[in-house]
Amino acid sequence: QVQLVESGGGLVQAGGSLRLSCAVSGSIFRFITIGWYRQAPGKQRELVVSADRSGVTNIADSVKGRFAISRDNAKSTVYLQMSSLKSEDSAVYYCNTAPGSIWPWGQGTQVTVSS
Repeated sequence: QVQLVESGGGLVQAGGSLRLSCAVSGSIFRFITIGWYRQAPGKQRELVVSADRSGVTNIADSVKGRFAISRDNAKSTVYLQMSSLKSEDSAVYYCNTAPGSIWPWGQGTQVTVSS
């Protein structure tokens, strides 16, 4: 069974940057479209950015120009570089297949942006 382990979250001031990582167990990683989701308190989980197996990306308007996804197929790891962070970016961030999530969710990594 695929396992997802997210890391890299933390507390950052508005305008700051963070880089998240998600390690995916198993060898299927290189064949799938992977995405980063986030869930803020009281809100539904939303897909914010994804990258297909060739690295072609799809980015939500709310983070366009600020977030960038990259993947290392050899390491089965996906990254999320976040910059110009805003308070509304505060959430728990998860990775999973995209646009529909088919794997069990990992524990996520908390990102808190202070204004």
